[in-house]
Amino acid sequence: MQRVAEQHLKKWIETDQRKPLVIRGARQVGKSTLVRQFAEKNKLLLNEINLEQHLELNNIFKTLDTSLISKELEGLLGRKIISPGSILFLDEIQATPNALQALRYFYEELPELPVIAAGSLLEFVLSKHNFSIPVGRIEYVHLGPMTFEEYLSEIDQSLLKHIIEFDFSDGIPKTVQKKLLDRQREYLMIGGMPEAILKYLGSGQFSDIIPVHRSIISTYLDDFSKYATERALLRLQKVFNFVPRSVGKKIKYSNISRDEAARELRSAIELLSKARVISPVFHSHCSGLPLQAEIDEFTYKALFLDIGLMNRICGLDWLAISNLDDRQLINEGAMAEQFIGQHLLYFRGLSDPPELCYWLRQQKSANAEVDYVISQGDLITPVEVKAGKSGTLKSLLQFVFSKNAGLGVRFDLNPPSIQKINHSLRQAKSTSYITFDLISLPLYMVGQLARILNLYRAGSVTVVPQS
Repeated sequence: MQRVAEQHLKKWIETDQRKPLVIRGARQVGKSTLVRQFAEKNKLLLNEINLEQHLELNNIFKTLDTSLISKELEGLLGRKIISPGSILFLDEIQATPNALQALRYFYEELPELPVIAAGSLLEFVLSKHNFSIPVGRIEYVHLGPMTFEEYLSEIDQSLLKHIIEFDFSDGIPKTVQKKLLDRQREYLMIGGMPEAILKYLGSGQFSDIIPVHRSIISTYLDDFSKYATERALLRLQKVFNFVPRSVGKKIKYSNISRDEAARELRSAIELLSKARVISPVFHSHCSGLPLQAEIDEFTYKALFLDIGLMNRICGLDWLAISNLDDRQLINEGAMAEQFIGQHLLYFRGLSDPPELCYWLRQQKSANAEVDYVISQGDLITPVEVKAGKSGTLKSLLQFVFSKNAGLGVRFDLNPPSIQKINHSLRQAKSTSYITFDLISLPLYMVGQLARILNLYRAGSVTVVPQS
C-alpha cells in the first residue's frame, strides 16, 4: 500500500548531505513495510537487520567503532553493506539502545552509507539509559496510521481525485459527496492501521478486521509489560482503556482512578504519549507563535492513536456506527473529533513531531472551547469540528473576538464553502461586531487543509459574502 511518507524517503536519499533517518511512530503503523516498499520501488538493495532478533549486537554498537560494527553487520548479512544502490535498515532499534548513539558516527565516518532506523517505544528505552539521541546528526520521519486519503488511494482513487484537486472554483457533485461520506464512515470503523485496511481490502467484510484490531491492542499491552513494573503496568492499562472513551474531554485524573496519585497517572500518560499510543492536546493561550510556547501543561485533552482501535476498545461495531445519525456521531466516543485530530497531528508535515493544541476559556457562565488551533506561516486559525450538518460556532466566535483572528475553519458534513461572516457578539455589558472569513470543509477533506490554507493565504480563492 502506498504511503505519502515514501515521497519523504525519496527526497532524503537524493540529498547530498544525507543524515541517518529514524522513522518514529507507534508499533504496527507500517514503519518496516514503508522501508521495504521504498527499497523495492526504487530498486535499492535492502540490507535489513531486525535488532530484536540480534540483541548481542548492542555490545558491538556500544563500542561506537564503525569499522567493527560494519564487519559484524556484514558477517550477519553475508555481504558488504557499503555498495552502490544499497541501503542499511536497522529495524526495531529500541531493542539495542546503543545503536541509536552509534548513528552519529555512521553520519560522521560513513556518510556514503544510507542508513534508516525504525523503532517504537524509543522513549521507554532511553529513560533507562544515560545517553540521548544524537541531535543534529540524524533526522526524523514521524509516521502515524494511514490517513483517510491513503485509504481512498487503495479503495477508490476516482474519489480521491475530487479531494486533491478541489479549489473552490467548482463544487463537488452530490453523488460524489455521498460516496465520500460513505467511505469516511467506513474509515471510522476500519481506522488507519495498515493491517486492518489490508484485511478489509482483501475480504470486504468488517467482521474480518475485528481480530486484527484485537491483536494490535494485545500487542500494545504486551509491550507495556516489557518496560514497566507490575504496579506501573496496571496504571498504563487503566489509561490505555480510559482515553478512547474520553476523547474530546479535559483529562481529570480522578476520572481515571480515585485510588492512584495524580503524579503517577500523569507519568503513565506521559509514557503512553512517548510511545505515540495517545497524543495529548494541550490548552494554549494562542496569543502568538509558536502555539506550543503558550501551552498549559496541566490542562489537556487526549487523542487515541487510531479511530478504528478507539471504536474497538469502546465496543462499537459496524452495525452501531452505520446506524448512528449525524448528531450521535459526536456523542458516541467523539468520533468526529478523533478523526480530525489524528489527521491534524501531522498537519505541519512528517518531519515535525506530531503536536496539537486547543483553546479554552473558563469564566463563570461564559466558558468557551475551540476544538483545535493550528498555525501556518503567521496565520493562527481556530478549528471547530461538528459531527453533523448543523451546530453553533459560539466558541469559535469568542476566539475570533478575543484573538482578533481573521479566519476560522469548520469541519462538518456539508459541502465545502468559504464565506465572509459578519456577526454581532453580545458581551457582558456591550455588543461587539466581528468580521472574519470562514472556511467550511466536509470532514473527509481534513488532509487538504494545509493546501487550502495556502490557497487562501495566496489570495487564490474567492470569499463569498454571507447570505
